[in-house]
Amino acid sequence: MNTRRVRSWLWISPDERNKPVPWQVVCLNWALAFFLLALVCFFSFAQLRYNWNWVTVAAYSNFFWRGWWNTLKISVLALVLSTFIGLLAALARNSGLLVLRALSRLYVELVRGTPLLVQISFAFYVVADAFRFQDRFAVGILTLSLFSGAFISEIIRGGIESIGASQLESARAIGLTRWQTYRYVIFPQAIRVILPALAGMFANLIKDSSLLSVISIEEFTWNAQQVSALTYSNFECYIPLAIGYLVLTLPITLWTRWLEKRTRYET
Repeated sequence: MNTRRVRSWLWISPDERNKPVPWQVVCLNWALAFFLLALVCFFSFAQLRYNWNWVTVAAYSNFFWRGWWNTLKISVLALVLSTFIGLLAALARNSGLLVLRALSRLYVELVRGTPLLVQISFAFYVVADAFRFQDRFAVGILTLSLFSGAFISEIIRGGIESIGASQLESARAIGLTRWQTYRYVIFPQAIRVILPALAGMFANLIKDSSLLSVISIEEFTWNAQQVSALTYSNFECYIPLAIGYLVLTLPITLWTRWLEKRTRYET
């Protein structure tokens, strides 16, 4: 009897995996997961015999806050702009204008086939310089948005193409316009398909913002590296760095999980 009770707290049978799990069981297993992770971290750091120097690093806390705030602004603006660019590129791939299809395909292949570091350098030191535009912040956001927008466009296109042709024919049969078909038939179903991939893409966008340091933008990673170089305290700088990025990416994951539940219905 006791063995069955333990198994019910730590194990779910295949027949019960789609059913709600009691909150007590969820809390227990999350606490166990955190304990195992903390145990591994504690053992690993204990083997280093590292002399921590938090006091010196704390004197530069304003560097961390300023970098984190800049990264937050960059990420929010790039998230919105990249989603808009990705949506436009995905719709262009299904456009009746062949030149739009070609431009969209060329854009996606060029961006996906080249490193973001090269794109940032090329955008600022070549393109922006040619137009005498020296706003590093704006160039960084635009380049990051174009990079992520290419991947988002393919995610959205995959979601659109997952809708069965019979539903599109039914929409035309009842007299829906192209916009109404997308609004009431395609997007409500495609959003559920693309949400997990979008969540991962948005999290990568936030972390990719660290590469904007190559054009001297004072974002979170760049400031942490400066403090590390001044204090010679690597772990004391990179642990807050990891926590800061986790604070930015975790809400996106939770928000997309909430949206997945809201859009979960039978098709």
